[in-house]
Amino acid sequence: MAKKALIVWGGWDGHSPKQCAEVFENMLKGEGFDVEVSETLDSFTDGKLADLSLIVPSWTMGTMTGEQSQAVTKAVRENGVGMAGIHGGMCDAFRADTEWQFMTGGQWVAHPGNKIKYQVKVGPERSSITEGIKDWGVESEQYYLHVDPAVKVLASCTFPTPGGDGPHVPNGSFQMPVVWTKMYGKGKVFYSSLGHEIETVTAEPHMTVLKRGFLWAAK
Repeated sequence: MAKKALIVWGGWDGHSPKQCAEVFENMLKGEGFDVEVSETLDSFTDGKLADLSLIVPSWTMGTMTGEQSQAVTKAVRENGVGMAGIHGGMCDAFRADTEWQFMTGGQWVAHPGNKIKYQVKVGPERSSITEGIKDWGVESEQYYLHVDPAVKVLASCTFPTPGGDGPHVPNGSFQMPVVWTKMYGKGKVFYSSLGHEIETVTAEPHMTVLKRGFLWAAK
């Protein structure tokens, strides 16, 4: 029997939620998943979540009802359903919902300089998700996130970018997580902060990392 995945897209249109959902759908179908794509958060309360292997949000900002939030977090925490996503579609979703942030492992705060060039450095955690992947360059938003210190960081970037500007510069440079995994109860969670442009989402080696991460998270 094929594994089941639910992709829910919507919210702010600037992150191309529909196009991202199509990329995720094709990727998962290529791996043998039975995929449902939805444009409504009511899909979180239709009683089918416990039977899923994976939930993929593509929904920047927006709000969930308490019932919707409790249903999706329970599915991951108690039923072991995986959660996987990218950029603002997962970690700038439902800004007022702290339990969502607790589950996903981080929350977007800023991207100084908007579209800039920076390097993604693989590590420090070793994982099958990034095995054989070398550091790579991107030209996109560089996310500054408030991050759960328990996440396993699979890739990071130097923040601020050398020569960059912004209120954080006086604090000095550090490694900001870009790709991570974590557990939330029985469920596995995967996240990549890359993806403001659809071209950044689909570029290699990011697509390879995404596919491996989605498959890792799936129950």
